[in-house]
Amino acid sequence: MYVIAEFRCAYSVFAVFFMQKYPAMPVFTNVFKSLPVFYFFLLFNSTHLRAQSLNEPDEILRAYEKSTRTVTGQPGNKYWQNRAHYDISVSALPPSRVIKGSETITYENNSPDTLRSIVMKLILNQHRPDATRYGRADEDYLSTGIEIRSFLVNGKKSKWKKSMGTKTWEELPLEEPLGPGQKLTMEIDWQYTIARQAGREGMLDSTTFYLAYFYPRIAVYDDYVGWDKTEFTGGPEFYNDFNEYSLKVSVPSNYAVWATGVLKNADQVLEPPVAARLQRAAVSDSTITIAGLEDFRRRQVTRKAKVNTWHFEASNVSDVALGLSDHYIWEAASVIVDERSGRRAEMHAAYSDTAKAYRSMVQNGRYALNWYSHQMPGVPYPYPKMTAFEGNADMEYPMMINDSSIDGPNGRRVSDHEIAHTWFPFYMGTNETRYAFMDEGWASTLELLIGRSYSATDASELYKIKRVKPWIYNTAKKSEVPIITPSYELTDQYRFNAYNKPSLAYLSLMDLLGEDLFKKCLLAYMDRWNGKHPVPWDFFNTFNDVSGKPLNWFWKNWFFSKHYIDLAIVRVEKVADGHVITIANKGGFAIPFNVAAEYEGGTVGGTHVSPAVWEQNDKEAKVKLSGTADVRRIRVDGDLFLDRNPKDNTMDLK
Repeated sequence: MYVIAEFRCAYSVFAVFFMQKYPAMPVFTNVFKSLPVFYFFLLFNSTHLRAQSLNEPDEILRAYEKSTRTVTGQPGNKYWQNRAHYDISVSALPPSRVIKGSETITYENNSPDTLRSIVMKLILNQHRPDATRYGRADEDYLSTGIEIRSFLVNGKKSKWKKSMGTKTWEELPLEEPLGPGQKLTMEIDWQYTIARQAGREGMLDSTTFYLAYFYPRIAVYDDYVGWDKTEFTGGPEFYNDFNEYSLKVSVPSNYAVWATGVLKNADQVLEPPVAARLQRAAVSDSTITIAGLEDFRRRQVTRKAKVNTWHFEASNVSDVALGLSDHYIWEAASVIVDERSGRRAEMHAAYSDTAKAYRSMVQNGRYALNWYSHQMPGVPYPYPKMTAFEGNADMEYPMMINDSSIDGPNGRRVSDHEIAHTWFPFYMGTNETRYAFMDEGWASTLELLIGRSYSATDASELYKIKRVKPWIYNTAKKSEVPIITPSYELTDQYRFNAYNKPSLAYLSLMDLLGEDLFKKCLLAYMDRWNGKHPVPWDFFNTFNDVSGKPLNWFWKNWFFSKHYIDLAIVRVEKVADGHVITIANKGGFAIPFNVAAEYEGGTVGGTHVSPAVWEQNDKEAKVKLSGTADVRRIRVDGDLFLDRNPKDNTMDLK
């Protein structure tokens, strides 16, 4: 059975590849549709194909067959995805905790399928006492969730029928099926009570709220699994389509609002001096205080109307979020993120007067936007602005981060990490719920790389403390599950598989390919899947394709195994022109490492070893050190790739 399964997997991949590569050759296409004929071909070269094939789920094989995705990692010529336009109005009137909203959703079915139902996400139902939850929640976290007050489909009143056994999504049958190329309109009125405990969203104080995931949204319907019906548990994050948003936020006078998108009516909601400072900040390298604490105390920030409605618009984004306060200091500046066009992006900060770390947030954020745009990944920041809002979630949203005020390098690391999420997952709409390593692993890697531009030593030590040690020194067997495991299946292992291990995998891959080729592959992947929904095999296949190297051995080693990091020096043999060191890979991961030698007479030497040493044999490697002097001590050091058992990384020979 195992051999037949291997044949079928290799057959599917090869046949699809051949038909995509040579679509004008019907004779050969028909030949390869014949399984017995292919078995003959496969037996001719089966060892090579088995060695090169990756484990691919049925979903990805079907996507190849449908030509929505390709074995080279590019979107197929029949790739599609659905979109929507959200027109949202929401009111928040502290001290009341009741948030009321209405929205009109225009949804486009670009799929080849007729949709007979719509799946709606109701993320805030995660606050309900009966919801499945990642971790514990106290009373201040709990609420009754979202209440749907009215619901119309294409102008007709429709009944909101709750699905059995679910909390954060509902499947709603359509009276009239939605065919390919058709649109439907939904009108929804809703309300909820904001939680007293602020995490990713909630009440920060009696007059400071952060609203996220606050509106009913249509789930993703994709070419890969269809409707996303994953329950939100508060752990693994989100999966959203790219949409257009018009967001209107009504708040009391003297309240400021910061949100995803561009503020379209600054002159209508802000006092003229404040609006003028906001306009200056859009072209200023220096930090400008848009509104200080005294401005709020004197009620000199907003127009004097009882309620002001702030209007934001955002295009081609996967979500919107907002914060509001009547006492948060508001600062901003801007930075050039695209040298070719001279385009600038604004960096805003909103924070309480006690948040010392935020006093440098605007300039730290400017640096991050500039560095990520020009260095790694080297893609210009795609949005017109970014806002850092003081909360306690350390969480990302399009054009917004909700971060704690943390002093010192660790605070900057956190804000760098959250800003990095702009490129992963928001530049590409990855499914964080299913494959969190596709965004958290990259953000963890980017936080290290930008940190090295401040201080290589400090960044490396902080990375070891935050990203490596929590995993490598956790010896519980349950901590070792393959990275490819769906994130929603994980509990204790979630952070290891989302952040720690994949980040090390990306760093190992960079060492394997070299920084230039690594970046070339990464940029190709980002360009191919910008504004789309990549899955891991699109990433793997793109790197294989663009690098011109058969990297499946590496993907299998890092993403499909239960490996960890543990090297050991087995023996040292003296040869005519040096020494041969045999190193056992007891943990299994294909990591780079250094071999250092202390020679008689006090001299030192050594060499760096690429992960390529493990391609043919991931159990044992031999490393040659040239030289005729006798060796006193040999040491193996993985640097960032900390060893679970470092005691056998050193061998004394004298």
